[in-house]
Amino acid sequence: MKQNSVDFKNLYNEYKVLVYNVALNYLQNTEDAEEVTQDVFVQVHESLDQFNKKSSLKTWIYRITINKSLNFIKHKASKKRFFVFGRKSNNELEINNLSNFEHPGILLENKEKSTILFRVINELTENQKTAFMLSKLDGLSNPEISDIMQLSISSVESLIFRAKTSLKEKLSNKFEEHRKK
Repeated sequence: MKQNSVDFKNLYNEYKVLVYNVALNYLQNTEDAEEVTQDVFVQVHESLDQFNKKSSLKTWIYRITINKSLNFIKHKASKKRFFVFGRKSNNELEINNLSNFEHPGILLENKEKSTILFRVINELTENQKTAFMLSKLDGLSNPEISDIMQLSISSVESLIFRAKTSLKEKLSNKFEEHRKK
């Protein structure tokens, strides 16, 4: 076996869980996360010799995973928006099927609340969502997030603060609506 294929196999084994979990956080669908994970490692394999080592390998792989996940979401949303059952649709329920989201780590009794939570997280701006998820779901430090997002640490802090503020406001409204049902 060639040294390059051994190196790639080790790299894959080291980062496959991280890539899958990041993709799952964005896509909230196991099949989509598996597809993006595969796409990420295809790109990593094809681009490994071009990796410039300005950042760590982990940071580079995070960046690829986030970009692939965001592109996947945009592509899926644009396909749904064009035609639903042969007609153009503006109906959010037809376009956005996140209500069926099942995260393997969430207990059954919390499923409804988690669905609301992830729906609200998905309403954040792209940068707020990325900073928030890297911080709160992946447990990364602000300097690590800064490297991945290629933003200053103060920008990352601001994004996380705005994301938390927005989430508090939206969640209090959503759970108030939910309690009234």
